[in-house]
Amino acid sequence: MSIRDLADYPWDAVVPFRERASEHPDGLVDLSVGSPVDPTPPIIRQALADATDAHAYPQTAGTPALREAIVGWYARRRGVDDLTVANVLPTIGSKEFVALLPTLLGLGPGDIVVHPRVAYPTYEVGARVVGATPLPADDPADWPEGTKLIWINTPGNPDGRTWTVDELAAAVRRARELGAVLASDECYAELGWDGPWATEAIPSILDPRVTGGKRSNLLSVYSLSKQSNLAGYRAAFVAGCARIVGELLTARKHLGLMPPEPVQQAMIAALGDDEHVSVQKELYRQRRDALRPALEAAGFRIDGSEAGLYLWATESRDAWESMERLAGLGILAGPGPFYGAPAAQHVRLALTAPTERVIEAARRLRGTAL
Repeated sequence: MSIRDLADYPWDAVVPFRERASEHPDGLVDLSVGSPVDPTPPIIRQALADATDAHAYPQTAGTPALREAIVGWYARRRGVDDLTVANVLPTIGSKEFVALLPTLLGLGPGDIVVHPRVAYPTYEVGARVVGATPLPADDPADWPEGTKLIWINTPGNPDGRTWTVDELAAAVRRARELGAVLASDECYAELGWDGPWATEAIPSILDPRVTGGKRSNLLSVYSLSKQSNLAGYRAAFVAGCARIVGELLTARKHLGLMPPEPVQQAMIAALGDDEHVSVQKELYRQRRDALRPALEAAGFRIDGSEAGLYLWATESRDAWESMERLAGLGILAGPGPFYGAPAAQHVRLALTAPTERVIEAARRLRGTAL
């Protein structure tokens, strides 16, 4: 298989629901795609502006200051205090890295790439582009021989599933038995809401309690898109096994995958300022607190969703029927089937619409309360 063989982009199927929702007299409330709408913090915008005299090629590895900032962020925010600059690498957003990792690792036909059963579809896309076999499986006991790459997503998109230290440690043990690379997509880790994550930091795959002090074949992938409203900057990074990071750096140099210098400077500012992250999380909390009870009053059940940027909702009927009902209220959601067969009765609602529009969606839902 090649990139030419990929199916049509799935979001095209949502167009009719968008059109119907847009006909609502009080306007469309778009909760379908998790694209930030809040302003990029001034401290980050100023750092970008100050670096626009970028006449030389940027460093694929990232500037020394950026790599130190990533190392410092993992120590301060993720409890991972044993990294060096040899363990980290900036990327041009996280989606390109997710899609390209099987290619960069040299995988191909006959290799198995494991990903969550309910998952962001790019894990499967990356496997199919190189002719590898994608396998949806959550339980490490179900990860078979022949597996070369394992993706986990914690907190998960779309369902908010969040792995505990013990669960991560079990995943690491199984990956080591298989000799597989274990990559953890952790880009919503600052957004914990319920259960232990209301008060505890969400653990990383690189947490010393998980790794036992050995990072071999482990990667943590992170994005600043959501916590810092930098989706338009394409600002992300990977950390973990120094051997793999070094091999990825070499491959990315050959491919010209260089984060722009002004973006690298903006990332330094973002990684060094925790206050704007707290402010942004509070905005998401306010939207979540408005939307969740309204969905429940309207007959939806919220599954998972203990962390992350979404509410994972079901009426215990076909997702497309729920999409139609919501569109009639002028609300556009994301259809669960985009995220795998087990999600056929779920819809995903993002917390990235302006607060007043989320409150409007809640008002409409309460008007249909059962």
